[in-house]
This record gives sequence, C-alpha cells and structure tokens, in this order.
Amino acid sequence: MAAVRPGSAEEAGMSRSGLYRAAHEGRLKRIARGIYLPADADAADWDWIEAATRRSDATICLASALAHHDLTDAIPAALDVAIPRGSRIPASDGAIAWHQFDQATFDIGRKEILIPGTGQTVGIYSPERSIADAFRLRGEVGYELAREAVKEWLRRGGKPTSLMEIASRLPRAKSPVLQALEALG
Repeated sequence: MAAVRPGSAEEAGMSRSGLYRAAHEGRLKRIARGIYLPADADAADWDWIEAATRRSDATICLASALAHHDLTDAIPAALDVAIPRGSRIPASDGAIAWHQFDQATFDIGRKEILIPGTGQTVGIYSPERSIADAFRLRGEVGYELAREAVKEWLRRGGKPTSLMEIASRLPRAKSPVLQALEALG
C-alpha cells in the first residue's frame, strides 16, 4: 500500500478522522509529518517514501543515486533529491537534501523505479546522469565523489560515449567529464 496523507485518506477508503484514529490505535504508523503507512507494511526507506509523497517529480540524484547504483562507497548523510528549479521546496522531517535542477534538463536520464517494500514509485537518475551531475556540481559534492564513481563505472564496462552523450546535454559537465575520461583512459 502506498503512503496515506490526510488529503488522500478518502482514496484509501477512510475519512480524515478515521486516518488519525487508525494511527492512534496503532494500525497506521506515522513516518513523517502528515504521511502514514500501515503498521504491518514491509520495511522500506522512509526518506524515499517521504520524498515521493511530497513531490511526484522527486528524483534521487547525486551521491544518493550513485550509492543506489553501487558506484560509490560514500554513505550520504541525507537523501539527495532533485526537483525542477522554481518549484517550492517541501518542508520535510527526514534527512532529505533538496536540490533544484534546471527544468530544461530535468528529465535527462530520469526513470521511475519502485520503492522497495512499497507499491510507490520515485524518480532516479541513470548512472551516466548521476556521474555527469557529480562532475558538474563537484564544488558542492566534492571532486573525489565524481572521480571515484566514473572509475567504478568504467571498471564495470561503462561506455564513455554514453557518458559523453549525457554530459554534453548538461551545462558545465562536458569539459570535466572529458578531462576525467582522458586521465583515466
């Protein structure tokens, strides 16, 4: 079952007061402000659920996407989530770092995946997009994260042409990605 919010309680077959009563009785558990899951729901990453519930266009990015694709050993302190620039950044209880990406390039390398343990989906960037973003935003996330990710990606058989195709479509990504590929090649 997907997360239930007071505004969507009727879609789940209960009233708003019924939602709060179910939470008080222990049939629902509160995972974040205004977001509830059934008490017997499978284990799931609550930050992923919160991000997907707060924004339908939420997209896992940067270090969190690289970690999901097993391209880094770094454990992000917060879930990195991209939303289109100009969107309101939601208030959240979880450890979520909201990033605003340009609307013109927001969907490049983006796909929807199922959140493990739920029937809910969330966006995530491809390994190539995540690497290009790490190079593009290296001042914010650190150059080592990008370099480590591209080395691991190449070791697993990643094709430089597919990485350059994505990097050439993003601002400030092509040159540093090309330099890293030349240095590692």
